[in-house]
Amino acid sequence: MSHGAGAGAAAGQSVAWCSPVAGGVRLALQVTPNAKKSQVIGPLDDVLKLRLQAQPIEGKANDALIRFLAELLALPRSKISITHGQTSKKKLVELSGPQLTVDAVVHRLLSAMS
Repeated sequence: MSHGAGAGAAAGQSVAWCSPVAGGVRLALQVTPNAKKSQVIGPLDDVLKLRLQAQPIEGKANDALIRFLAELLALPRSKISITHGQTSKKKLVELSGPQLTVDAVVHRLLSAMS
C-alpha cells in the first residue's frame, strides 16, 4: 500500500499534512467556516488550518474549500475532491494531477498564509 509513498517528500520538506498519493497529493486540513475571509492559517500538528468565508450548511463550506484550493493551486475544481470528512472540520482532500508534487503544493499553500 505504501509503495512509492516516499517519492517527492524526500526531496524537500516532509510535512504531516501533505503526502503523495497515486496520481497526485493528499492534504489533511482543519477547516473553520464562518470566517471574515478565506485564508490559510498555517500548520498545526498534523493538519493545515484554513478559514473559509462560508456557512457550514448544505455543503457550502465544502464548495468554498474546493474553490479556494483551486484558486490557490491554479487547479481546475474537477481535480480536487474531499475524500473524508464531508461534515467534519477535519478533512482529507485529494488533488489529482501527475504534475503535482508535495513540495510545490506545500510551497504554494504556505506562501498564501496571511
